[in-house]
Amino acid sequence: MTARVLLVEDTPTQAEIAKAMLRDFGHEMRHAENGGQALAMAQEWRPDAILVDLMLPDFSGLELMRRLKAAQVDATCIVLTAHGSVNTAVEAMREGATDFLLKPYAAARLRVTLDNALEKRALRKELDTARIELGRESFGGFIGASPAMQAVYRTLESVAASKATVFITGESGTGKEVAAETLHKASPRKNKPFIALNCGAIPRDLLESEIFGHVKGAFTGATENRLGAAKSADGGTLFLDEIGEMPMEMQVKLLRFVQSGTVTPVGGTRAEAVDVRLVCATNRDILAEVQAGRFREDLYYRLYVVPVALPPLRMRGEDVLLIARHLLRNFAREEGKHFQRFDAEAEAAIRAYPWPGNVRQLQNVLRNAVVLHDGEVVTRAMLPGLLLHGAPVAAPAGATPVSTAPSVAPAAPVIEPLAVSEKKLILAALEHTGQDVPRAAALLEVNPSTIYRKLTAWKKEG
Repeated sequence: MTARVLLVEDTPTQAEIAKAMLRDFGHEMRHAENGGQALAMAQEWRPDAILVDLMLPDFSGLELMRRLKAAQVDATCIVLTAHGSVNTAVEAMREGATDFLLKPYAAARLRVTLDNALEKRALRKELDTARIELGRESFGGFIGASPAMQAVYRTLESVAASKATVFITGESGTGKEVAAETLHKASPRKNKPFIALNCGAIPRDLLESEIFGHVKGAFTGATENRLGAAKSADGGTLFLDEIGEMPMEMQVKLLRFVQSGTVTPVGGTRAEAVDVRLVCATNRDILAEVQAGRFREDLYYRLYVVPVALPPLRMRGEDVLLIARHLLRNFAREEGKHFQRFDAEAEAAIRAYPWPGNVRQLQNVLRNAVVLHDGEVVTRAMLPGLLLHGAPVAAPAGATPVSTAPSVAPAAPVIEPLAVSEKKLILAALEHTGQDVPRAAALLEVNPSTIYRKLTAWKKEG
């Protein structure tokens, strides 16, 4: 791997030898002759690796490493010395050195040592990033720490800077508009308008005017010019929710807009250019709509560029409690109530319920409980009866659960290699989602890149 390498060496002959080696390795290289120069250069240039001679004119290499650490220079350090000893090596490692080289050293030894140090640094940075991502309990307008939501966060984060059209799918109440707003706020367009339009809530004969605007007198009731959502979102993001409800004749006009980047108001004659980032969403199986002839295939391929599949609440594990606690605090504050938490039985009921209406239903249930009751603790009895039906009561601490089901001897498990089971699960998930890798990844609670990597490996295996 090509890297930035800072060489800190005061002996001219040793410096020339090391510089020649580093150039042969293909690294970008700079040279400092003393500790002070090296510290200033490292803070400005931010190298990936630093080769540090222990004996420097102004202060020792160990002191340089201490100062680099204090200055938060994130570089892997390899100590170079002609005065090698076990004690020196131990002290250097204690100060953060990755490895230790005795002078004179061969090019092959330097290459291996440097490559290993750079690889360790890259792996550490990846691990740090993964820990941060996996530790996130929220992102934008979302609350949730489940693997399924971490995959959503990563997708939204990675595509935010692009102008690519994003197609959000998910059941009603999963937060499709929240995803669109989060994407907008994470993008370079965040200071421009975010315009949301629900295509299923607008009468068919008014939808074209709502999206593209109209001129005065274009139809009965058009008493003045209207910009429309597309023009209003110029420079920002246009979110078309429930796009699967859009009538076929309107799909033709939307396709023209997507292809040309221009809008012509109803009753107008002049096309106007607009710059919008288009985000679409639906709770329907859009591919099934295409196959049934209810959604244009050419429009589907224009819109379905970056798919984001939002998992239902029942598939998000402990996220339901994170969201419930967040909502309880907000609703209690809004309603002037004193609620602070749920008791164990209430939490058990919330966790056990399948939430067919997803987060929107959870919001309604908790708003109901807060409005109708007061206190510091939400109990199971305060929750609506629909929620409690079939929800188990939390067992007392230390109690052993008693099963009333008849005892049946379990069938002998089929044991097969883990790699075989993994392949079957991934292929089954892909078949279930119509080969939609991000949706399959969300179901399996893995990163989409994992599935892409596995598919590539299986293809090579034949």
